[in-house]
Amino acid sequence: MRIIGTGSALPKKIVTNEMLSEFLDTSDEWITTRTGITSRHVISDERLEDLGAEAAMKALDMAGLGVEDIDLFIVSNVVSEHITPGMSCVVAEIIGLNCPMFDINCACPGFIYALDMAEAYYKAGKAKNVLIACIEEPTRMTSWQDRSTCVLFGDGAGAVVLTAGDNIKGTKLKAQPDTDKLFMRRVLESTPYINKAESDIPLQMRGREVFRFAVEACTHGVKSLLDEVGIKKEDVSWFMVHQANKRIIDSIIDFMQVPADRLPVNIQDHGNSSSASCPILLDECNRKGMFKEGDIIVLSAFGAGLLSGAAVLEW
Repeated sequence: MRIIGTGSALPKKIVTNEMLSEFLDTSDEWITTRTGITSRHVISDERLEDLGAEAAMKALDMAGLGVEDIDLFIVSNVVSEHITPGMSCVVAEIIGLNCPMFDINCACPGFIYALDMAEAYYKAGKAKNVLIACIEEPTRMTSWQDRSTCVLFGDGAGAVVLTAGDNIKGTKLKAQPDTDKLFMRRVLESTPYINKAESDIPLQMRGREVFRFAVEACTHGVKSLLDEVGIKKEDVSWFMVHQANKRIIDSIIDFMQVPADRLPVNIQDHGNSSSASCPILLDECNRKGMFKEGDIIVLSAFGAGLLSGAAVLEW
């Protein structure tokens, strides 16, 4: 398949580090030096599904397609107000989309997992035009009294439209199940047969362990995939890495020994928007005219699970 349209949407509320320091024991210097983040977009009076619908329609408009042209809709979403139906159905109702659709919860590498699934559908002859949307609000997963987590995240949505082509050169998914490094738990409705104390647990993260996993998963995953598809890292035009932490990105640059100017970043004013991170970055770079036909682009993301994924595509 090949990408023919990109789109993204962000909440209008921008929360700076200085604003966080008004109620947290933190400062702009403390956050910036540890994460590279200076501000982030946070949902206030918007609905998450409306951001998803906006990103999807922007991608469709760029692709020159209508909702009637889409054969499959995949949504990556970790958490929202809708337990059921899935976010795909909620967004589809807004934009008038009628086709097979489903949600996935693969955390931050959800976009790459969705690309892999879309490619499989295409190879099976079951889809021609696919819409992928990553729609995330991680700021509602954290405790806003915990400065180690709430400063890291921002909300948003990113989308792409794919159609027939030979531009997805390869994808590589990996799982290293380890559920206590990065997790959130919420209590479900009680039954007469539940006999245990339960309480919600906001997002918990063991930062050092996640940092090590992220750097290793990205560097090894990208190198392995490039070897598989026969492309040298010197021939890669852009490395689009999940925007989790600027220190992680800097470590990836050091380990992979690639020029920093080939790794675009927007974490400074977005924070970590989970699976929406990569498609938002992709859309912003695309709309700036950074990509040329024939450019080789590598995508890499990592997150809760612990899951990771890499993809190589030709623009």
